[in-house]
Amino acid sequence: MQVSFIQKPALKAFHLEGYAQGTTYHITYYHTHAIIRQVAIDSILNGIDSSLSLYKPYSLINRFNRSTEGISTDHYLKTVVAKSFEIYKETGGLFDVTVQPLVEAWGFGVKHPDSLPDSARISALLKCVGTGKLSLKNNYLHKSLPCVKIDLNGIAQGYTADVLANYLRSKGIQNFLAEIGGELVVSGRRQPGSEKMSVGIEAPGNDPYEPAPYQRIVHLDHGALTTSGNYRKFYESGAKKINHLIDPHTGYSFQTDLISVTVWAKDGITADGYDNALMGMGLKKAMEFVERKKDLGAYFIYTTPDGVVHDTATHSFYTLLQ
Repeated sequence: MQVSFIQKPALKAFHLEGYAQGTTYHITYYHTHAIIRQVAIDSILNGIDSSLSLYKPYSLINRFNRSTEGISTDHYLKTVVAKSFEIYKETGGLFDVTVQPLVEAWGFGVKHPDSLPDSARISALLKCVGTGKLSLKNNYLHKSLPCVKIDLNGIAQGYTADVLANYLRSKGIQNFLAEIGGELVVSGRRQPGSEKMSVGIEAPGNDPYEPAPYQRIVHLDHGALTTSGNYRKFYESGAKKINHLIDPHTGYSFQTDLISVTVWAKDGITADGYDNALMGMGLKKAMEFVERKKDLGAYFIYTTPDGVVHDTATHSFYTLLQ
């Protein structure tokens, strides 16, 4: 009797890319044939933008910011705000989505002010800041003061990568990389060789508008990676370097020894939510914080008091660098 074996079709790489949320996105997935349409991805991203984007005047987040008491949420806004509450509590308020008025005052928002805020202006804006001024009940997001406004840019792209990843999984795709604005989710391995996915961590450069070489290469087959840094979005005012990472406690930019933090977590919303707060902690506290977390890992680039740049990582993250 002759026995014949049916060989499974080989998995091939397919790529999708485009523009959303003020940045680019890239998706690589492995399948026997192309099953993901560009229009489907763009539709998902447009839906998220209609909820979370400060650059869309009609978005839910802008409707909330213009409201006096609050609005009814959709699934996207509710999910991200609920996670923001959790991270706010875990980080002692260093991650705070109500920092939007301060971000805008310092020139990092949608509108650009004619002049920098003085101390009196900062003090006035701080009265509108604090996640404790928000409450989420059922599907309604309430604010205690009309001046409270939120900015979800510190967590939305990580969450967007999760949404894209879940869509790919719903189509039966097991091996993929979904990235938007440098925040990414990985599942499975490269095919057909079954190697782990390789992701570069950018080295801080002197020119914020030029591509930088990779500082390290990470190898992983599951989870999310996000990065926060102060070396691209900044400007100088006199002798001070003002970056986009604003301390919600003081109203001024975080000033620590950290240049960038790359976080690994099981999902993008978690990794992205913690990376900015870790920047605000400084190296010692951030390292201790992450080491206490079972499902977090972090890689740090920092400067010593004499200005020398070094890097280090938590124990769990070092396994990704091997």
